[in-house]
Amino acid sequence: MSPQTTHDEDLEVWIDQGLCTGDGICAEYAPEVFELDIDGLAYVKSEQDELLQEPGSTTRVPLELLTDVVDSVKKCPGDCIHVRRVSDQVEVYGPEADD
Repeated sequence: MSPQTTHDEDLEVWIDQGLCTGDGICAEYAPEVFELDIDGLAYVKSEQDELLQEPGSTTRVPLELLTDVVDSVKKCPGDCIHVRRVSDQVEVYGPEADD
């Protein structure tokens, strides 16, 4: 876990479809959070398992899935998955995070 986050912070994730390569690695690591659509791009899913296709849509990262989501961020060839704190919108995992 990154020193930038604590266990009690709410995190949300979103995907930049403009950079998505459609490899589906995210959906393999965290199928509860990510899914490929018929357009071949990855999207986040709501807590009710609905595909969120609006650009910039976010979904909460359940604490029990944080490791899987972070692994998706690290393995994504498109570098298009962003995880940020809800409280201040600071990216903690992803291409714009301060690692």
